[in-house]
Amino acid sequence: MRILGIESSCDETGIAIYDEQSGIIAHKLYSQVKVHQEYGGVVPELASRDHVRKIIPLIRDTLKEAHCRTEDISAVAYTQGPGLIGALLVGATVAKSIAFAWNKPALGIHHLEGHLLAPMLEENKPDFPFLALLVSGGHTMLVSVFGLGNYQIIGESIDDAAGEAFDKTAKIMGLDYPGGPLLAKLAEQGDGSEMRFPRPMTDRPGLDFSFSGLKTFAANRVAATDGSLQANANIAQAFQEAVVDTLAIKCKRALKQTGHKRLVVAGGVSANLSLREKLAKLMQDLGGEVFYPRHEYCTDNGAMIAYAGFCHFKQSKDDGHTIKVFPRWPLASSSGE
Repeated sequence: MRILGIESSCDETGIAIYDEQSGIIAHKLYSQVKVHQEYGGVVPELASRDHVRKIIPLIRDTLKEAHCRTEDISAVAYTQGPGLIGALLVGATVAKSIAFAWNKPALGIHHLEGHLLAPMLEENKPDFPFLALLVSGGHTMLVSVFGLGNYQIIGESIDDAAGEAFDKTAKIMGLDYPGGPLLAKLAEQGDGSEMRFPRPMTDRPGLDFSFSGLKTFAANRVAATDGSLQANANIAQAFQEAVVDTLAIKCKRALKQTGHKRLVVAGGVSANLSLREKLAKLMQDLGGEVFYPRHEYCTDNGAMIAYAGFCHFKQSKDDGHTIKVFPRWPLASSSGE
């Protein structure tokens, strides 16, 4: 059984093929960073156009790399939401067209479910149930995971997500787009020990997050300095430590509340080394285990969609030929309605 996976929710075109016996046998990813860089953020119309240009050549290259013929593919999985509506429509239209032409099932996949299941692609994979910290783009949430499609959101961001706060703070510092990884790199050169950034919403009960105020706090510190590289590095280090501490505090609280001994961390921010170190220490202290996808599967990619598609295909899921996408789609919902 082989599943073709297509990811096109935002500014990356990802194509992959998952084989039931061998795992991911081919994986291609095209990033639109250079397209959006001069605008300082993703321009939805440009993103859609670039997906149109790249998606078919990438599918051809992926099939060629995997030595796959059309008859070798069992189903076509694609990101159905959430995401930019134009970008989602490109992926959905191509996936449905291919599925119709090849007489294969089409499987609409929730983007966040793809991230949540990405650690399953590793040799050391978590068993159900587990706690998941999803830190992907505009989402930061804690999810109690009991099985495929059985998700209970127990905490989420009420304003800026962690990834958004990273990117917006980086922009305040004058860093290029995408700023989050650049801010994390800059933090390595900094010493924020003399700065005390707040750990938002950790002084009250609950598992929700808020990073908007932390971004504003960082902006005020930037405005109060001389704007030198070292000053920005110090602020970056203090900011990153505050975000990481906040995520770790909420994870510890959620683990105690749920009784889970396994923690999955997924999404773009899960590649942050400081976060990985903090959560590894946390789980060691609690006698549990933490699981991550490899770095190339942290950001948006086709591999996670192909694997999620495989999981749903085993449950005989098929969306038919109607093209429908969901820019907003709660993870706990079984449909986009």
